[in-house]
Amino acid sequence: MKKGINIWSFREGTPIKDCIRIAKAAGYEGIELSLNESGELGLQTTEKDVRDIRARLEDSNLEQCGLATGLYWDYPMTSESADIRGKAVDICKKQLELAAAFGVDTILVIPGAVGVDFIKGSEVIDYEKAYERALEAISKLASEAEAVGVSIGIENVWNKFLLSPLEMRSFLDAVGSDFVGSYFDVGNVVHAGYPEQWVRILGKRIKKVHFKDYRRQAGGLHGFVDLLAGDVNYPAVVSALREIGYDNYVIAEMIPPYTHYSEQIIFNTSAAMDAILGRTPAANKLIGEA
Repeated sequence: MKKGINIWSFREGTPIKDCIRIAKAAGYEGIELSLNESGELGLQTTEKDVRDIRARLEDSNLEQCGLATGLYWDYPMTSESADIRGKAVDICKKQLELAAAFGVDTILVIPGAVGVDFIKGSEVIDYEKAYERALEAISKLASEAEAVGVSIGIENVWNKFLLSPLEMRSFLDAVGSDFVGSYFDVGNVVHAGYPEQWVRILGKRIKKVHFKDYRRQAGGLHGFVDLLAGDVNYPAVVSALREIGYDNYVIAEMIPPYTHYSEQIIFNTSAAMDAILGRTPAANKLIGEA
């Protein structure tokens, strides 16, 4: 498995070129960029912009290991508004287009929400309607994904939707496309489940993996902590990933970054991932003795 870092782990507003430089210095093999409404990598991004970013990545010998976006929180595929649902589909198409231009194999997609507690005033949608709308949208987008050779990865998030690995598996199987799978976030399930169980149940449907950690006792958004400081059983998670034959990127998504010396979280996370993946001398020794 390769080691990546999500751009949201950096201090907000850090230019992409600086994120690339820091990620390389911290020992990552890849960086996951994010599509925004505007800015360096936005909905108006041109082919030239893509070439410029790719050149920076190539100069640093760093891969782009994924393309995420937070725009689906504002434009959910499950909204009561047909215009918002249409905007969400257009965002996904733009993601696919950019991912193909970058040479990225998978995009991160949030397929909507039943409700979102941490966004004030967010819509509450009937669960059955949300499921039907999300399934319809993703099923139609599957052909777009196949056409450009980029997979759609459905992320498990705190959206009161697709709440168990069995339901996620059923949703993906209902879409029925090799180009639609899971963008599995380890930390997001800890408050209500066990990520190693999700891995085994989703199996080959997992296209990409996010690493986070979560401390149940803290609860809420405050439960997210540094890697190895929470309740994720990372030995079990890595064992399960190897069991299903997963050998793609594991990408750390550390939110929020530190208030002071924010770059340090990038380096601390890299060291923790080395331990989790058995890349440190101490970890190798322990594995050898096991």
